[in-house]
Amino acid sequence: MTIDLDVTTFPKLLKSNADSFGAKRTALRQKAFGIWQSVSWQDYYQSVKSLSLGLAKLGLQRGDKVAVIGNNRPASLYAQLAAQSAGAVSVALYPDATASEAGRILRLCRARFVVAEDQEQADKILELRESLPDLAAIVYCDPRGMRNYRHEGFHSLAQVQQMGRELDQAQPELFERQLAAGRGDDVALICTTSGATGEPRAALLSHKNLLSMAQGLNAADPKKAGDEFVSFLPFAWFGEQIFSMAGALAVGYTVNFPEKPETVLADLREIGPQLMFSPPSVWESIAAGVQVKIMDTTPFKRFMYRRCMGIGQRAALLKFQGKAVPLSLRLLNRLARVCLFRALKDRLGLSRVRIALTGGSALGSEVFAFFHAIGVNLKQVYGLTELSGVACMHRDGEVRDHTVGTPLPGTEIRISAEGEILARGDGVFRGYFQDEQATAAAFSDGWLKTGDAGELDERGQLVVSDRLKDVMALSDGSSFAPQFAENKLKFSPFIKEALVVAGKPSGLMALICVDGRVVGKWAGDQKLSYTTYSDLAGKDEVYGLVEGEVAAVNRTLPALAGISRFAVLYKELDADEGELTRTGKLRREAVAGNYSELIEAMRGGQETVHIDTVIDLQDGKSARIQARVPVRNVG
Repeated sequence: MTIDLDVTTFPKLLKSNADSFGAKRTALRQKAFGIWQSVSWQDYYQSVKSLSLGLAKLGLQRGDKVAVIGNNRPASLYAQLAAQSAGAVSVALYPDATASEAGRILRLCRARFVVAEDQEQADKILELRESLPDLAAIVYCDPRGMRNYRHEGFHSLAQVQQMGRELDQAQPELFERQLAAGRGDDVALICTTSGATGEPRAALLSHKNLLSMAQGLNAADPKKAGDEFVSFLPFAWFGEQIFSMAGALAVGYTVNFPEKPETVLADLREIGPQLMFSPPSVWESIAAGVQVKIMDTTPFKRFMYRRCMGIGQRAALLKFQGKAVPLSLRLLNRLARVCLFRALKDRLGLSRVRIALTGGSALGSEVFAFFHAIGVNLKQVYGLTELSGVACMHRDGEVRDHTVGTPLPGTEIRISAEGEILARGDGVFRGYFQDEQATAAAFSDGWLKTGDAGELDERGQLVVSDRLKDVMALSDGSSFAPQFAENKLKFSPFIKEALVVAGKPSGLMALICVDGRVVGKWAGDQKLSYTTYSDLAGKDEVYGLVEGEVAAVNRTLPALAGISRFAVLYKELDADEGELTRTGKLRREAVAGNYSELIEAMRGGQETVHIDTVIDLQDGKSARIQARVPVRNVG
């Protein structure tokens, strides 16, 4: 894959693929009403062309911002590429964003057009319209439920594409002229940062930024035009842009869209993709799901699972250490593959996966070892929005569970005197939209300041500790990353989230959020009755269960980093309340602030905290929670 980064844009690649592959090769595939429907490269190009020209007829100009909100659908890619074809900039929003969150991003980016998937998303934008002075038009894709909508500047996708076809007949050279005007340094999209450490910022990413990352990823782990990729993570996440947009256009592989979010795992199994890139929350969920099902199976199957997993994990550990796997263990591993791993991978839809990547935040070593044990060659990548995705990744034969690999071609990494990871290369972003002060603060002598603490090991692989400001000092003066302990805790199927904080005068404490589905099933097996999640979380039996999990993790931690006290939260953490990012990352400051009373009670030695609070529900209503939250010492 050789691309001239100075002149190539996404729409130019789309036209090149349409010219090369035409109607013979599938570019996109979507499942609707139980049937997979294919879109050829030629149809892909024509859909983008008609939409782009239709938006131009409505007044779209170079430099305008076009926001896209909805689940993963071909129309979402059409809208992004249509905007870029006209020299405009696309802005992807999380489909589950609240109206206030969506409004903040739309105002920040000064969006002039919004392409909404359906009635739900269109209503969200209409609710905000009075507060969006720059908004010129709303385009909706799914016409169901929209028959009686008569708002000014409100158009269906089909209507806008018909406008585009009419404009193309009148000015057949217009679209080609717009494509030719595009350059690699043009801003292609505005991608909001995760917001894990504060309010999300709008990062400006050019075609050159994203395509350089796609080239680097392909050089490190080559992809093929015949590969399949399943797109199910929000386009607002940079990882989805890298694979569904940049990578697919550069290589020519097929992007598949599940029927709906609830059918992702079933659709994943039907496609059997060769490529998969997901944040840790997805891999953690898959591993936890397997463990839950094993808990509910027969004693013989549980015995076989434990024996086979023990064999697979021993082999994985040797691989992580760079050691050869003895012949006897290789033979046992082959037997385990026949008895368990082959069927398990097929059930998970991972039987054909050749390239499996995780990024966005750290993945616990236990989850990492789980996938390598069953034969999935999962690799860590390191990157962030400001790097257009990925800066480092593992190479085959060099996978280590505590590192994120070596820099991609064209990317440089070094460590500052303060221990901060610095990066530079073609993938470094163009800055934050209309925020020169934050842009200037993000750089030091031409190097991007990532805000992460880390080091380069003797093999040149990057070891990421945690966010620089979150690294703790233990009682002996040594440094400790709380994320390390949190990831170990989350490997337990009973623990969904964990926040590790410093105690007084020393030692560590943890706020634990249990998985209501898994712990609820465990409670049923124990004949333990409960009414609400809050009631379940406060049960003495549940505290005993969690204490056993925490004690097991303590045995794997440094002596001074053991968790001495913990409390189980009375409610699940929620992205709508700012406690998680939309990709499932813990927002440490927000959680610590929301539960400051509980944290101070743990530090003060209290054994019980009485909670009386009101929370907002997804349907717009509120609920009052009154609970007694015990605080327990470990061991």
